[in-house]
Order: sequence, then C-alpha cells, then structure tokens
Amino acid sequence: MKKTLVLCFLLLLPAWLYAGSPPSTQSGSVDWSVLTTWKMATKPLAFVQTLDNRRVYVLGDDSKVHIFSSANGRELGAIPVDKAVTAIDIAPRGERLYLLNPKDKTFTSIAVNFTVHIDITGDPFLGNAEAPVTLVLFSDFQCPYCHKLQPLLHQVLKRNPNTVKIVFKNLPLPMHKMAQPAALAALAAQDQGKFWPMHDALFALDKLSPEAINGAAQKIGLDMEQFKKDLGGQKVRERLTKDLIDAERAEVHGTPTLFINGRLVHNRSIQAVQLMIDHALAQVKKGAAN
Repeated sequence: MKKTLVLCFLLLLPAWLYAGSPPSTQSGSVDWSVLTTWKMATKPLAFVQTLDNRRVYVLGDDSKVHIFSSANGRELGAIPVDKAVTAIDIAPRGERLYLLNPKDKTFTSIAVNFTVHIDITGDPFLGNAEAPVTLVLFSDFQCPYCHKLQPLLHQVLKRNPNTVKIVFKNLPLPMHKMAQPAALAALAAQDQGKFWPMHDALFALDKLSPEAINGAAQKIGLDMEQFKKDLGGQKVRERLTKDLIDAERAEVHGTPTLFINGRLVHNRSIQAVQLMIDHALAQVKKGAAN
C-alpha cells in the first residue's frame, strides 16, 4: 500500500480560499484555520512554495519533484531527480528549481516552464494565419512598457514572416483608468477591420482620454456612427471579458506578458525571444515527424 500524507498549508494561500474552511481556532494570541488539505500518493520529504502562493513543489521519496496547484491540489507535473537529492528550493515565481545532492556534492539549477492553453479564437493577429508558432501578447494601452515593446514585435515578424503570428489580447489594468475604454475602442475598431490601425493610433497618443480616443477613431477612417454603436454594445464587452478570463486562466496579472506556443517569456530581448521561437518551431517539426 502506498504511503499517504496529509499536506496542510496554514496562512499561506489567498484570502478567497477561506470560503468553506473550518472555523478558526484561537490559542493564546494566535488565531489559525486550515485553508486547504490534500493527500499525496508519495511520501513528501521537502517542499517549497512560489512567492505568489500559486504553486507548491514537493520532493517525494519516489525521486521526483511534484508540482501542485495551491488552489486545489491538482498535480501539474513531476520532474525526475536523483534519489540522493535531499533538499530543494525555487526562484520566486517557480521558474527555476534548485537541487542539493550531498552524495555527489552537487548543486543543480533546472529551468521550469509550464505550457498553458490560451484560447485565441477571434482575436486580432499579425502574420501568417497558419504559422506554426504563436506569440500571444497580453497588453494594456495605458501601459508605457507595452508601448516600448512594439519594436520587439516588429523585429519578430521581420525575422519570422512565415512561421510566427502575433496575437493581441487586452488586459487593462485597474490602476489605468483609460485602459479599459481604449481596449473597448480597439475591439470596436476590429469590427470594422481596423484593429491594428486603431492599436497603433492609441499607442501613438501622448495621453489617453475619451476625446483622444474618438480622435484616433476618426483619424483612421472609422465609420463613427457604427463605432459608437459598437463601443456601447454587448458584443465588444463580452470579447473584453473573454480576454480577462483568458488572462486569469493563464495566471497573467501584469503587462506586457508574452507566451510563445503557451510558454511564458521571461527574457524579452530579441535574442532570447528568437531562441524560444526556434525551439518551439523545432518542437512542432519533431511532433509532425513522429
């Protein structure tokens, strides 16, 4: 019979996980309550958790590091390690796994990448529609870093005209008051086949305002009556809501955030991005050959 151990995490998870938890208990000046519990099919020897409390890495006695979602205990995958590994640690976001092996007197650093599925149905894109590599960008029209990213995207398309398509998804951040109106305007422009001209016009503005957004719409030649109708319509708002849901599912909370074939881009230099594109292309070709 496999050994099982109940793994409990106290006071580590987001506040929304308190719903349905057992009543809190007080001991002296300390209040505590169990937030979540799940069982494992292997005996845990050590564990670490990402800084955002989203993932837990557990070293098991089966010589694997098991990665779990903190929210529900779902196993996301497992990384085989040497049976002599006795201690583990991770980078803040879990993008690096560190192993200590006393027997071999070694320290090992492992890059960890999670591939996520992002629904891009109906989203605006640049490049070849049938491209084997997809770069998904979550962006905010009021974010200065998103604006500065545009030259990189142009370089990517120039270097990979047939093999990469760039898909745009809106993620207006709460602290940017004009980001959501700008996102809705871009989506309304998409209904007239002019998302990318509106995209460029919005990023070219010195300051976003309702007047400036309308001016950008006029400048690119939109039918203004139709534009205003679409801007206030349910269809456009539903598409923005879908982008926000897709961002949440992909665990995206800041902009700009890029994925290449579902893998998060950490280094946004053209050299690093190109390496990821080349790797993704090689993986696609390998999969087609098998």
